[in-house]
Amino acid sequence: MFWGGGGAAPPPHGRPHRDRVEISGAQYDSPGWDNGTNRSLNKEWVDVTNTSRHAVNLDGWTLSARDGRTYTFHHYRLAGRATVRVHTGVGRDSGRDVYQDRRRYVWDNRSDTATLRDDRNRRVDTLSWGGHRDDRGHHGDGHGHGGGHR
Repeated sequence: MFWGGGGAAPPPHGRPHRDRVEISGAQYDSPGWDNGTNRSLNKEWVDVTNTSRHAVNLDGWTLSARDGRTYTFHHYRLAGRATVRVHTGVGRDSGRDVYQDRRRYVWDNRSDTATLRDDRNRRVDTLSWGGHRDDRGHHGDGHGHGGGHR
């Protein structure tokens, strides 16, 4: 199971339209046992979606966990109305999937917050699940699944 949906508040009246990029879903608890294999690591992911019609350059943008583990996008352009899935494990980056190339899980199954920041370190969006709440973010509870322990 994964959690998705929601979005940032619309821009106030009088402001020009801006590109919107958001965290659109997450599978923070890899299905089955968290056995540390690359396959299991890559079933832990966060989706980042561009809801506008225009491509957005994500070079220098970051996706981080509450404990500070951070993935930085390098030379990545997200097409309009497209989603990129950020996997935890090792893999070959493509237009639809990128990999953090980690050998350990990033997201806490019980409670965590994913934060997306732009290349100027401004928070763009957050997604929280479990007992922790980031009241500045737009998402509430997500629901993980599967067994295993971290």
